[in-house]
Amino acid sequence: MSWKNIAALTLALSLLSGCSVIEKLVYRIDINQGNYLEQSDIDTLRMGMNKEQVSYVLGSPMLVEPSYPDTWYYVYYQQPGHEESVQKNLILTFDAQNKLLGMKGDYQPGPNFLTAIN
Repeated sequence: MSWKNIAALTLALSLLSGCSVIEKLVYRIDINQGNYLEQSDIDTLRMGMNKEQVSYVLGSPMLVEPSYPDTWYYVYYQQPGHEESVQKNLILTFDAQNKLLGMKGDYQPGPNFLTAIN
């Protein structure tokens, strides 16, 4: 092999294997969508809060299904530039009197969640 062929082969291999390196040099914005919730906000929730109180603490939910209006979905999705995406969910359920009945999802209930509000 001549030195030109070796140089061309080396250049081709470095360009093909370097695509992932070049991709890291390209700036990609962080994409944040949905309801950003902090654990301190979740800690203020109490069983028995009405929908207006919950909405005041957490903001409007991302989704309220028309056929199940007593279930609220708070969804947060984050796609950092070159990292794995993160999605966090919080699902709140209310009873027929619009009182907070339970929560499930990626957040832990606060220490006083089971202390009913009067």
